Amino acid sequence: MSAFAAPVVAWASGEDDPSRPLVVLLHGRGSDETEIVGLAGHLPGEASYAAVRAPIEEGGGYAWFANRGIGRPVAESLAATMAWFRTWLDEVAPAGRPVVLAGFSGGAAFAGGLVLSDPARFAGAAILYGTLPFEDAGVPVEAGRLTGLPVFVAQGDQDHVIPAELLSRTWSYLLGASGAAPSARRDTGGHGLTQGTAVELAEWLAHRLAWLTRRGQGPVGMAPEPAGWPTLPGGTLPARTGDRPEVHFRIPQSQLTDTSPPQLQEALFARLSGLDGVDSGPSMISVPGARGLVAPDADGPDDAFLVAEVKEFAHLHPEHDGSLHVALPHDLAADAIAKGWAQSHMWAGVRLSPGFLMVYGPRDEAELDVVAGIVEASHRHAFGRLG
Repeated sequence: MSAFAAPVVAWASGEDDPSRPLVVLLHGRGSDETEIVGLAGHLPGEASYAAVRAPIEEGGGYAWFANRGIGRPVAESLAATMAWFRTWLDEVAPAGRPVVLAGFSGGAAFAGGLVLSDPARFAGAAILYGTLPFEDAGVPVEAGRLTGLPVFVAQGDQDHVIPAELLSRTWSYLLGASGAAPSARRDTGGHGLTQGTAVELAEWLAHRLAWLTRRGQGPVGMAPEPAGWPTLPGGTLPARTGDRPEVHFRIPQSQLTDTSPPQLQEALFARLSGLDGVDSGPSMISVPGARGLVAPDADGPDDAFLVAEVKEFAHLHPEHDGSLHVALPHDLAADAIAKGWAQSHMWAGVRLSPGFLMVYGPRDEAELDVVAGIVEASHRHAFGRLG
């Protein structure tokens, strides 16, 4: 810490506007703040943009750039540099001012370390052509840790700078077990920011900034004491066995592997469509063939619905998919993700309810009971009867 000088910061407009959310741009190896600050010109004008120079000169970028994995010396450097960065950040963005991180390459690893160390401190993160700090980095990487945090992920399918194994682990974690609401893009190309990625990043950020203006940041991470599941035996959600299925990373979000047998899908729909006060019909938000569950007389909060205007609180996807989308309160959403039953939707907390989840289709009768219990909890949420 004592070896680090005060941060060198480039502001996109020449100065900060503390009345606006802050977006911090973090450069990669061989670059500096004067290059990455130019990205701000392609991003929404509703934020204030700062680019921060890496404090360690060797290598020309953030020294924990994880192209060979992370070892103890690098982990110690990461911890010290995060503390250095947080001292600066907490001065320019005290509690109450939303902060979004956008890191490229080595800066992506640093941004990942920051959000994993303290998820609730940040309102979003863009991990661009880089890896999270895995191995011995000293930051927690467990299931559900980033629930409630919108994340934008971009990678190149011919990136030979970052090892493929690290890119794959980063992609899989952020798009599944982390609980983050993941907007993701894969480019045909290598280790460089493309125009298409810049356009999608700007769109994602515009929606997130608009959400923050309307609604504020909301909870992030695992709840210390989940309220429990009144719709499941013992009030507890068991762990799902096996790996998470493969899920399509673009809209429409759909389950691609390990899908539910058709007869179980029908049994599940029969059970759910028979819940009190529920009507069924074509979903108002999903793909053709998806069956919506609507509670016309429900009086729960808008966040309890996928489409609040028509009170659609869940829907079941067509037979080739068999997964469901539901809306749950934050603590139950995080628990469902951590136990392996669900993952966040890419629009959660960006365009739609923060508790917007995909629940994987049941593979056997025991899982049918559990999945039905999860959806029944969303039904109670719609009527304001949870907690």
